[in-house]
Amino acid sequence: MKKIELKLLSELMKNARRSDRDLAKAIGTSQPTVTRARNRLEKGGYIREYTVIPDFRKLGFEILAVTFFKYEKRFDAEKITKAKKILSESFKKGPFEIIMAERGMGCGYNAIMISIHRDYKSFVELTNWAQQFQFLELENIDSFLIDLAGEVRYQPLTFSSLAKHLLTQKNKEKKE
Repeated sequence: MKKIELKLLSELMKNARRSDRDLAKAIGTSQPTVTRARNRLEKGGYIREYTVIPDFRKLGFEILAVTFFKYEKRFDAEKITKAKKILSESFKKGPFEIIMAERGMGCGYNAIMISIHRDYKSFVELTNWAQQFQFLELENIDSFLIDLAGEVRYQPLTFSSLAKHLLTQKNKEKKE
């Protein structure tokens, strides 16, 4: 990735609503260069979507849940297909609390789900919904709940700090 593209991506992560002219000023290049670089980033798949991060509390959500799953065995193709079908059908039925669901590894778990809830009852309903995946030989589920209504905030969800980190890392790599 070119240096201009990395700078542009970092600026877009901070605020994707900025005009190409404003972005050009921020990264020290011309507006047409920004437009071309943005097009390359989009076509190259570096930018998947433009979105906002709302204040979930103001939208009436009280809980952000990070739920860890441990499955007994590896998934075969048939089980993966069945799980994807259940998820797809659930998403088609209407609004759904799941923000992300992925396989991975760490802390003794091999899958994670991040979800947002209006209240504890909504969280329990989603946990009960997850039980239909027992065919995947679910061994353990643990959740970490974040009180969005709480007054103490340490570092709320944002991509601004990550944007700065990307530029810092790239500069460190060049110096080494």
